[in-house]
Amino acid sequence: MSRILVFQHVAAEPLGTLDPLIRRRGHRVKFVNFERQPDARPRLDRYKGLIVLGGPMNVEDRDARPHLQTEIEVIRDALAQGKPVLGVCLGAQLLAHALGGEVRRHTTSEIGWYELASTAAGRSDPVFAPLGDSAPIFQWHGYTFGVPEGAAHLARTGTCENQAFRYGDNAYGFQFHLEMDKPLIERWLNLPAYRDELIAAGLGRDAESIRADTHPRIDAMQERAHAVFNNFLDLIGTPARRRKLAAGA
Repeated sequence: MSRILVFQHVAAEPLGTLDPLIRRRGHRVKFVNFERQPDARPRLDRYKGLIVLGGPMNVEDRDARPHLQTEIEVIRDALAQGKPVLGVCLGAQLLAHALGGEVRRHTTSEIGWYELASTAAGRSDPVFAPLGDSAPIFQWHGYTFGVPEGAAHLARTGTCENQAFRYGDNAYGFQFHLEMDKPLIERWLNLPAYRDELIAAGLGRDAESIRADTHPRIDAMQERAHAVFNNFLDLIGTPARRRKLAAGA
């Protein structure tokens, strides 16, 4: 049985559009929700890959939230075992920290839609390439990471230099949220804590303007996101049972 381990930090930040792509491949998903199980000590041995999702906390909160250190240790185990890792937003920051990269508060928050520009390494990357030279992308973060030593820098925006990196052949950190769809964006815009963060960021935009920006951009992002996610899932592979079924079709 092929299983993927997923670290979730709050109910409002799920796998999103990545979830059906994983299940369509025939993988089982094991969620560890650290909001509900802060003392969980998951082991990676039985899993083919690791996905670490976003959340409102930060790497520097390790003293108050010891599970963040637990996650960093599991990420390092995954890297040592050569298993594919995908970090999204907070997950990317945890991956960067596990690799020795700096994580700090950014000079400005990014919330809403931004134009992502791929580097030469990003345009040729086997997972990241479907994003092309540039693409509108959804963001929600106030912290940033330094690209770890030895990692490939894959993308930037005009307001945040380090948006994505690859370490080795199969570990990826994405600062942005490719997994979003309209209902999930709407959910975030209606959550009091997220709405307060948007107001406090002082970006000159509000929930209504983000909604207006979403309508013309979401479909194109989802199409590219599906291609990127499927490329990442190719690194994990297809369960033997699903391969046999496909061969017999």
